[in-house]
Amino acid sequence: MFRPYRTSLWATLVVAVAAGCSREDVTHSRVAKPQPAAPATMPTSAPAEALPLPARDGGLRWTLPAGWSEAAGGQMRYATLRAPVAGRIDTSVVVLPGPAGGELANVNRWRSQIGLPPLEEGALGKARTTVKTKAGPIKVYDFTSTGPVPSRVVAGLTEAKGNTWFVKMTGDAAAVSAAREDFMKLLGSLRFE
Repeated sequence: MFRPYRTSLWATLVVAVAAGCSREDVTHSRVAKPQPAAPATMPTSAPAEALPLPARDGGLRWTLPAGWSEAAGGQMRYATLRAPVAGRIDTSVVVLPGPAGGELANVNRWRSQIGLPPLEEGALGKARTTVKTKAGPIKVYDFTSTGPVPSRVVAGLTEAKGNTWFVKMTGDAAAVSAAREDFMKLLGSLRFE
């Protein structure tokens, strides 16, 4: 038995649903999770970007090479330094509490950032040079990757006053090479004031 009212009801329902399902009408939103209150004292296992930087008084100092400039740090950066060379280059001063994961872990992180495989513990000595400074000995590493656009990292690290300090220059191999001599002079000028 044919029931015209059922057919027209279904047809009306299908047309209404189809008309209501337009892609332009679909919306969504994100709601941030509430963050727990910060503890009164920061635990040593807190993420590095949450750790307070040491005060500038008594901190690491350097002498900028001619033409270089300094900008304020941010997040976990103590300072950002700018070399007057063309190309992609980033020079930073970072301080982390304690041993900051250790020398091998940091060296392998830098190598990974430019696409190089990790080193074994025994290879650190061959890859390292040491620069004597008023801030103490600075362990310096210099790595260059290969590829269509080679990258290079030159980084120095020292442990002092309960912190690990990193002074690192990374970017296009040509830009880092152009700034390397001045960067080494900057490392040689490191001191605590």
